[in-house]
Amino acid sequence: MGKDLKGKELGTGISQRKNGLYTGRFTRSDGERVQKYFSKLKDCREWIAEAQYNDAHNSLRHLEDITVDAWYHYWMSEVKAPTIRPSTKKSYDCVYDKHIKPYIGKYLVKEVRPIHCQQLLNVMAKDGLKISTMRDVRTRMYSLFSYAVENLIIQRNPVTKSVTCQAGAPSKDLDALSLEEQKRFIIALNNFSLRETYSDQFKHLLQTGLRCGELVALTWSDVDFTKRIIHVTKTIKNFPSDEKEDETKRKSQWIISEPKTKAGRRDIPMTEEAYMILIRQRERWKKRKVLSLEFGNYVFLSENGIPISNSTYNSVLKKLCKQFRLRSISPHMLRHTFATRCIEAGMNPKTLQAILGHSSIKMTLDLYVHVTQDHIQKEMSEVQNKLKVV
Repeated sequence: MGKDLKGKELGTGISQRKNGLYTGRFTRSDGERVQKYFSKLKDCREWIAEAQYNDAHNSLRHLEDITVDAWYHYWMSEVKAPTIRPSTKKSYDCVYDKHIKPYIGKYLVKEVRPIHCQQLLNVMAKDGLKISTMRDVRTRMYSLFSYAVENLIIQRNPVTKSVTCQAGAPSKDLDALSLEEQKRFIIALNNFSLRETYSDQFKHLLQTGLRCGELVALTWSDVDFTKRIIHVTKTIKNFPSDEKEDETKRKSQWIISEPKTKAGRRDIPMTEEAYMILIRQRERWKKRKVLSLEFGNYVFLSENGIPISNSTYNSVLKKLCKQFRLRSISPHMLRHTFATRCIEAGMNPKTLQAILGHSSIKMTLDLYVHVTQDHIQKEMSEVQNKLKVV
């Protein structure tokens, strides 16, 4: 039992150094010794208590007493991670850390009941989260606990049929822009204060149907100016890192990966506008003063020479829509609009499927080809003429 500088007993595993710092020491059940220094005795005692608890409940040798946190990390590293892309793993981790861990992470797996899972979803609903996000969390909880059932840690999955996502904000409408809205959007881009940095990116999404991550990942080696083809070979996504820039802000990291499916790796012929956008971008790129070694070959970069995150693109679009009084527009809506214009122009759905990078024609038709009211009116006018008998 350690003592402080005045000889007072501090408790097992705690002592005070001559410089005033408190030392916490702990020997784990596997024999490894760990220690940490603290300026406050209270923090040192809390660390010791948490270390002892985690050691007792985070070991696979005592599955009956394992916590949800420990079980998730084992399930992810040993079961899920080998079968998914690094970016998908990061996505799983972000969902767990943000929505699941704060509410049931410290529970023992065997302690979790349906009511706990329902309360977690209810909190998400009260916070105004989308119903699709809630369903995603429910699905991941179900998979996590299903594996616990398979390993006889629990008898039944606590995510039962009665655990539902009945509330929550509806998912945003992804209707394509009408032709009039598209014109107003282009005019707004041309008059936007940030047009030099962002205008061509948004126009390029509208001309190619690229996903935002595919646009950000585009490198000059992916562009064939001679044949006027864009080779989609990868995607990139920004995630918070485990490291911190300071006490309040985490660093971010870019994870580059291949498209999720074979169909995602594709060639997209350029429209004349898409071609001219890349010509302009190449001229700007040659004049750049800041180019990082890591991202120097990327087509679209920020003024600091690094990629632009999806959240930044969303924020910029939000600002533009507010300034020019447009309805809310997201990068994905521009892809949606591209697909709708293609169908309206008479493109074969199978051709559109290949351009969008969908693995099935059903996905193309169900998710993206929503014919606009303008097109319905045009089609009905043509039918009207055919129906005339006099």
